[in-house]
Amino acid sequence: MARPGLTIALLLTTPALVDACRQWLPETRYHSLDLSRLDQGEEPIDLVGTLAAQQEEIDAVVVEQQLLDATSREQLLGRGLLFPAVVVGEVKGHVDYHSEELHLADDQLAQLGYTVDAAISRFLRQGRADGRSDDAGLASVDKLSRRLQERLGYLGVFYKRDPSRFLGSLPAEERQELLESLQRTYRDLLISYFSDPAASNQALESFVNTAFFSDLPITRTVEIHVDQIDEFWKQLRLEGHKSDFLQDYRLALLDVMAHLCEMYRRSIPPDIPLTGLASGRHRREADLPDAPEVSS
Repeated sequence: MARPGLTIALLLTTPALVDACRQWLPETRYHSLDLSRLDQGEEPIDLVGTLAAQQEEIDAVVVEQQLLDATSREQLLGRGLLFPAVVVGEVKGHVDYHSEELHLADDQLAQLGYTVDAAISRFLRQGRADGRSDDAGLASVDKLSRRLQERLGYLGVFYKRDPSRFLGSLPAEERQELLESLQRTYRDLLISYFSDPAASNQALESFVNTAFFSDLPITRTVEIHVDQIDEFWKQLRLEGHKSDFLQDYRLALLDVMAHLCEMYRRSIPPDIPLTGLASGRHRREADLPDAPEVSS
């Protein structure tokens, strides 16, 4: 059965970044809507106005971090313009748009399609407007959540990993690019693991989400960890530094494995009757899983 097409709004500052994102959003699954080009000339993108005008068409957004300043974020939240979101830019460990957003560095866009799936799953699970209680914001989020659930099916994308996008099913060149992207994400995770836990958590989320949706073998995850630690060891040796502390980074690998295990556990559909699935918003929210919350 063909999967439904999802409309992904691209809000980015350069054509090169738009092209890079489109490359990693499979046309068989996503329709990329380039909203960046609605603003011509040198004027900055009117993020709020653009999203408001296209609100009924959008299922998720890929937005560049630098467009999400404090004023834009406040206006988006105030008008209930909340969508499943992937924020492209530096992984800083703070919230740029809303609490269910996911982050991806611009040198790791090979993971974009998997991250969009994870962002939608997380948004469906949360089912609320960033902890706020205003009726307008909640109504907007509920409307989008219902539309996504109708299009994706009750269980949502979390239970519907696409085997054609598994690592072993990808063409050799695409598979290699995805693995190199994952290696960069894992490196970011390790670099900030002890010094900046919030940033490390966001990198961990990116890695785990992609590993799950691409069916990355556990043995390959261990290889990525070992290779990165070996690279660190060689660099420290060349610079004449001690390397004993590198063994402490085994905690990072254990952290990744724990979150992967939790995602696979949640991917087992609950044994629930087929009748009454649409009997209420609260029941849908209780049963729909998302990418796991990452603890510091």
